[in-house]
Amino acid sequence: MGLLRDNCQFVCFILLLLVLAGESIAQIEVIPRDTTYTLRSTLAKVLKYHKEVVVSAVHSNPSENIQEELEMAYKTVGNRKLTFNLFYPNETPKGGVPILVMVHGGGWKSGDKSLMTPMAEKFAEAGYVVVAPEYRLSPEARYPSAVLDVFDMTEWAEKNGKKYGGSSNEMIILGFSAGGQLAALIGNTYHKDIFRINKVNKRAPFKAIVDVDGVLAFHHHDSKEGKVAGEWLGGDYNEVTDAWEDASALNHVDATSPPSLFLASMYPRFLAGRQEYMEVLQQNDIYTEAQFFENAPHSFWLLNPWFEPTVQCTLNFLDKVLSK
Repeated sequence: MGLLRDNCQFVCFILLLLVLAGESIAQIEVIPRDTTYTLRSTLAKVLKYHKEVVVSAVHSNPSENIQEELEMAYKTVGNRKLTFNLFYPNETPKGGVPILVMVHGGGWKSGDKSLMTPMAEKFAEAGYVVVAPEYRLSPEARYPSAVLDVFDMTEWAEKNGKKYGGSSNEMIILGFSAGGQLAALIGNTYHKDIFRINKVNKRAPFKAIVDVDGVLAFHHHDSKEGKVAGEWLGGDYNEVTDAWEDASALNHVDATSPPSLFLASMYPRFLAGRQEYMEVLQQNDIYTEAQFFENAPHSFWLLNPWFEPTVQCTLNFLDKVLSK
């Protein structure tokens, strides 16, 4: 009887643990993920369609002159922590160095901040403090959640960047593909109240925007945005016209906009609206520049032989505009 009683107690104990574990598991928020856009999938696609070029993936290769701090939290939404990766030089001048917010791509539905690591390491080695955030993607939250996330990442960097040698007086935003769209939009609205309803925003404008193959006008004769953009924006153009227009940086560029660099692949649709955007800057004597990578595929920045030229073009541009 004693053995039977002990066995029953043991079984009851195990059942109790399973029930408690079930409750804990139920409390964990399951975040929907789309993992179709990765370095591996990008390389495979480029190798399939661009056989005329010797192509290879670029991987993390940190210098001993920089520090990396990964998976740091910058924001909490409910039980959801949003994180970022931080890269900074071992030594910085007394006044600090520019802070660069680096936004990954993936069609607003996929991708990951880790895609930015090789380039973030390069910029940190060149003397920048770099933050590469995750942001909520369309399977989890629609527009404008991603915009507000990157706003909050920027605010975190402004408030805390000094600890890592950064200067809040020199903020730059750089993005790739969907991240380029976000960079251009946020770079033109961060110092305004467009997305900050009933919230006073006294933030200074970004010093520069770098948009790498990121659309500037969703509804445009050069644009081919459709289903994927609609999944993020909440519907097609006719259903949510305001969202499609408000999310287009071309509709926000003006005399207060920062100098802007555009890096382009062989596909003009990814920078739809660029010509009109640059015209507005030129009319207001704001420096702007475009560099075209001949025969380069979309996502060229993740791969050799385009990775180093992307870094160098960006650094050359920043040297021009930050020295003014």
